[in-house]
Amino acid sequence: MWIENIFPAINHRKGDNMTNLEVEVKFYLDNIADTRNRIIHAGGVFTKKEHENNIRFEDDNYSLIKNGALLRLRQTSGNTLLTYKGKVLSPKSGCKVYDEREVTVSDFDEMVNILSFIGYRPVQRYEKIRETCRIGSALICLDEMPYGNFIEIEGEPAVIRKTSESFGFDWKNRILTNYLAIFETLKQTYNLDFNDVTFDNFKNRDIDFPSFLDLFVEG
Repeated sequence: MWIENIFPAINHRKGDNMTNLEVEVKFYLDNIADTRNRIIHAGGVFTKKEHENNIRFEDDNYSLIKNGALLRLRQTSGNTLLTYKGKVLSPKSGCKVYDEREVTVSDFDEMVNILSFIGYRPVQRYEKIRETCRIGSALICLDEMPYGNFIEIEGEPAVIRKTSESFGFDWKNRILTNYLAIFETLKQTYNLDFNDVTFDNFKNRDIDFPSFLDLFVEG
């Protein structure tokens, strides 16, 4: 089926439109409120806080994850986004860089049906609460995940590093791993018996994320 080859192929078309490259780093937050105050003090104005319901899709052969790619449908109170993320590149910038393509769709449930009809089925659900703001050309995201809190900074590599260090983050403690890969490590470590990264699933779970931080930071 021709549609099955579209998503992996996107990752090889870097020359078509370099603006589709996403550049980011994360840092783990011991105190999300303190970080929010520092950002506001620096002139950041948070424009929205949203709960995200995300669904990850795969074909029967799990071709996407085997190719380092992600196909995701995200629902918030404001809209629904279909996103493709390509394989992570290996730049010298020290940031996470990958190709991202995204489109707004009008109907979450019908998009699930369409993807299922062409061979992509829901395999994992994950939640997030995200606040966003901009400082200069950097996009700042405060993310509350079911297993911990993080800051994600997007922009040009030099801007990302300058912004993160201005907030007091040590560059060697940056995280380039995505949230689902972090969950897989926690799942194995704690022998978790679920696959969906939801707040309900982590309720009453004592996850000591800082004790595993060395597994994720770049150093």
